[in-house]
Amino acid sequence: MGKSARGSGVSKMAAAEREDGPGRESIKEKARLRLREFDVGDRFSHLPLPKASVLLPLMVREGKLHLLLTLRSMQLRRSPGQVCFPGGKSEAIDKDEIDTALREAKEEVGLQPEKVEVICRLVPGIDKMNHLVTPVVGFIEDTFQATPNPDEVSDVFVVPLEYFVKPLNYKTLPYKTSTGYLSRMHCFIYDDHKHKMSFKIWGLTAHFAVFLALVVFGKRPTFEVDYDLDDLISSSEKNFMNLYASLYKRKKSNL
Repeated sequence: MGKSARGSGVSKMAAAEREDGPGRESIKEKARLRLREFDVGDRFSHLPLPKASVLLPLMVREGKLHLLLTLRSMQLRRSPGQVCFPGGKSEAIDKDEIDTALREAKEEVGLQPEKVEVICRLVPGIDKMNHLVTPVVGFIEDTFQATPNPDEVSDVFVVPLEYFVKPLNYKTLPYKTSTGYLSRMHCFIYDDHKHKMSFKIWGLTAHFAVFLALVVFGKRPTFEVDYDLDDLISSSEKNFMNLYASLYKRKKSNL
């Protein structure tokens, strides 16, 4: 009995491997385990800043992790035509940052919340408008067909996650945040053959994509980053708290 049950389990797994490509579930499971180590939960939710969230949608395609991104509509007042993740400001109906990210993804690209396997929340960032932006990571099916809301999104595309640690076209710019905090801005150019166009991925979107890739792959990128790669958890939280402290100090001095 045990033997035949075990045998049927193996054959089911083999069938799944044939359908899904090599090791899809093992790729996902490795990523899940790594990401859960970095889950900050609601640790930063109490900070007195206006809240926003973005969804970092991961999928397995051709045996590799890919990340879904959007191109903002040219009609938008803020950052028209820029690459970003689905997301936006928190609303009163949202229970938490996860709710915000899922609601915005549904509104922007037609991704149903129940089709997302939410894995974790990573260390937040602070955008140009001084919103506390929480990145929510989740798996989606590679068969997902986006239906972009034309008022908000003009295009949807995917990039291999590994591109954010081993890019073909990359530059870095030193910059000063609105708080006077010195940092490094990543800028990637990704040539998408399907769309026959190049996408520029930079700013907070690139910052989140790089951090996600560092967490998942656990290897050194081909460019410099502002983290202690031997202690990524602590150094990422320390970097964020330094940024927040400089913002708080500036706000205080303006009172």
